[in-house]
Amino acid sequence: MPTPHIPRLVFDCLSLVLIDLLLAGDNALVIAMAVRTLSPRERRIGIVFGAAGAVVLRIAITIIAAQILTVEFIKLAGGLLVVWIAVKVMRDAAEPPAESAVQRTFMRAIGFIVVADITMSTDNVLAIAGASRGSIPLIIFGLGLSIPFIVLSSNVIAVVMDRYPFTVWLGAAILGRVGGEMMATDPYIERVFHPPQAAVYAVEAAAIALIVAAGRFFRHDRFHRS
Repeated sequence: MPTPHIPRLVFDCLSLVLIDLLLAGDNALVIAMAVRTLSPRERRIGIVFGAAGAVVLRIAITIIAAQILTVEFIKLAGGLLVVWIAVKVMRDAAEPPAESAVQRTFMRAIGFIVVADITMSTDNVLAIAGASRGSIPLIIFGLGLSIPFIVLSSNVIAVVMDRYPFTVWLGAAILGRVGGEMMATDPYIERVFHPPQAAVYAVEAAAIALIVAAGRFFRHDRFHRS
C-alpha cells in the first residue's frame, strides 16, 4: 500500500527544502562574487546557467558521494580555487568598471561558478545524500530545488555589493575562511598532518589576511597609476 509512505515522502521533501535553505549561503556568495562585474543581463544569465550546470554535476557527485569525498587533494584544490577567486574579485573591485568588465568574461564567470560551487558543495552533498535515503528521485529533487534558492540569493548579494562596495571586502573575507577551511580539512592534510582545530583556524585566518592584503595592494597600485 503506497499510502503509509506518503508522510515519510513529505517529511523527506521538507527536509531537503530546509537543507537547501541552510546550506545555500556560501555557494550563493561565491556565485555573486564571480558575476559581480558583469552587466545586469549577463549577470542574471550567468547565475542561472552556472547554478544549473553546477547542480547537474552535483547530482552525479551525490550518487557516488562516499567515494568522491574521500579522494585526496579535491578539497585542497577547491580551497585554493576559492581563495584565488576572492583575490581576482579584489583585483576587479580595484579597477574602474569599464576595465573590470573587460577582464571578467561571461564564459569565464560561468566556469568559476561551476567549479567553485562543486568544490564547495561537500556539505550539501552529504546532507542531501543522507536525507534522500538513497532515493535517486529525491536526490534530483533536492539538488534541483537548490537552483532557485541559489539564484535568488546570488542576485540579492550581487545587488547589495553594487550598492555597498564595502561588502565586497566582507564577502572576500568569508570566501577566505571557506577556502582556508577546505584546504585544512582535505583528507590528505588530515591523514599526514592531523591538524588540530587551532591549526584550521590559523589557515582560515591566513587565507583571509592574504585576500585583504591583495585587495589593499591592488587599491594602492591603482592609486599610483591614476
